[in-house]
Amino acid sequence: MASPRPNAYDPAATAAAEGTAVSTRTSTTAERVNAGLKARYRAEKRFRMYGVIAIAAALMMVATLFVSIVSKGYTAFVITSISLPVTVERDLVANADGEVTEKSIAFANFAKPLRDALEAQFPEVESRSERRALYSILSDGASFKLQRMIEENPDLIGREFTLTSPVSSDFDVLNKGQIDLSAPENMRRISDAQAGWFQTLQERGLIETAFNTNLFTNGDSRQPELAGIWGAVVGSFYTLVVTLALSFPIGVAAAVYLEEFAPKNKWTDLIEVNINNLAAVPSIVFGLLGLAVFLQVFGLPRSAPLVGGMVLTLMTLPTIIIASRAALKSVPPSIREAALGVGASKLQMITHHVLPLAMPGMLTGTIIGMAQALGETAPLLMIGMVAFVVDVPGGPMDPSTVLPVQIYLWADSPERAFVAKTSAAIMVLLAFLVFMNAAAVLLRKKFERRW
Repeated sequence: MASPRPNAYDPAATAAAEGTAVSTRTSTTAERVNAGLKARYRAEKRFRMYGVIAIAAALMMVATLFVSIVSKGYTAFVITSISLPVTVERDLVANADGEVTEKSIAFANFAKPLRDALEAQFPEVESRSERRALYSILSDGASFKLQRMIEENPDLIGREFTLTSPVSSDFDVLNKGQIDLSAPENMRRISDAQAGWFQTLQERGLIETAFNTNLFTNGDSRQPELAGIWGAVVGSFYTLVVTLALSFPIGVAAAVYLEEFAPKNKWTDLIEVNINNLAAVPSIVFGLLGLAVFLQVFGLPRSAPLVGGMVLTLMTLPTIIIASRAALKSVPPSIREAALGVGASKLQMITHHVLPLAMPGMLTGTIIGMAQALGETAPLLMIGMVAFVVDVPGGPMDPSTVLPVQIYLWADSPERAFVAKTSAAIMVLLAFLVFMNAAAVLLRKKFERRW
């Protein structure tokens, strides 16, 4: 018997088939969404990982830089000195009449009692070449220090007293363990005999190490053991004072005019474009401008902090103007409208309301610009601040140098002891830059207002 033919339309079977198809499509869509979410999460995770790697690489490079500088420069903060019993005979400092005067002291040979004191430690040294090698232990500044002591206290004449003076740079480097005595004698600047004499002085307690105050109290010198950064620090101070006195008021005034008073036309657009372009001009171009205008046209003194400050003013003005305009734009329009609504004039609105609120941002931009100016070297080289200046400047018109140029001069010196001096000066400069940038951050956090 044949089975019955099914109906052409079965509602239950159709509903079941449609339900299966819908569930299949739903599961497929869900799988696609989940797969897309997983891919997006993986991409975000990779992006975060790339950021962490980039930050770690940057910190590693910065740490490598600091470790390299500190490892080479920390020894410059310590100096090696020698203490010798010295006697200055009256015949040495007296004139033809047997009188001791300021002039006779100025023309006396103070190197002789120092050499005699050193020879007394080594009576076996007799030949001229050996004595010359022995004298090299003493710094050239020892005789000047002895002269100053006699000038300040003439009662020391004819009496034995102890003079403590830095040793020469070669023996200072030797005492710090930076000379390999196992190397061949012709490959180092200190002979075996000199190293033996120095070791004998150490055993007798005549050699000592102390904090190097000369680094922070002296000006530049050809002798590494006498060279200091104080002259460069004072020169940098005068240069930055001139830069700040010129750039801040000019930059703020220009920003206020462009943002609040200047009409919006093609001329102001041209000025804005040129200000933005000047911010990207290489700094040496400003040095060439200062050389051509300030020195050759106006005849201002070469290598003076006044000229250096004027050149750095030209360089920092675009930065200050751009930062000041951004600070003015950040002040809400409601502040301006409220001030004008209560009857204030436009000038009163700007000076009494807008400027005080924008001043933190202006100060931040100014400090960053000053920090940039502190580290500049190229424009100052063009106006002669690369000159060798021993005296500490007494004012902005005196010849001087600045810290970056001092670092450049020491880095170019062939003396090995200047390597540590260079790194120490870099450490001082970085400390100033970190301080100025930290001050900018603190000012912004202290006075910043959120609208």
